[in-house]
Amino acid sequence: MRFLGNIIWILCGGLISAIGWWIAGILWCITVVGIPVGLQCFKLSSISLDPFGKEIVDEGGAISCLLNILWILFSGIELAVGNFIIGCILCITIVGIPFGKQFFKIARVALFPFGAKVVRVHY
Repeated sequence: MRFLGNIIWILCGGLISAIGWWIAGILWCITVVGIPVGLQCFKLSSISLDPFGKEIVDEGGAISCLLNILWILFSGIELAVGNFIIGCILCITIVGIPFGKQFFKIARVALFPFGAKVVRVHY
């Protein structure tokens, strides 16, 4: 069921979300100082491609908090708002609610990606 949900997910906007993460990662990797931030973007793009069966675990500390503040100022708001809007559009229909919930999960990660770890959930 997760496989089918992830295939439909990619068609309903997951690819657009992943492309947003990739663009942010490339822009951050242009500078030497931003390479760790860019690598985090590439890691978190994986949840944008297959979010069903994955959860976000927060393991942040003081450095993660500082990086999250810089992230929000430079890239986080755009990604979070985009994912939130797509989630709201999908939640209009009953069929789209599970997909909208996944977009809301990604929007939360888009605001605070540092200290976030993606783990696979086994049912």
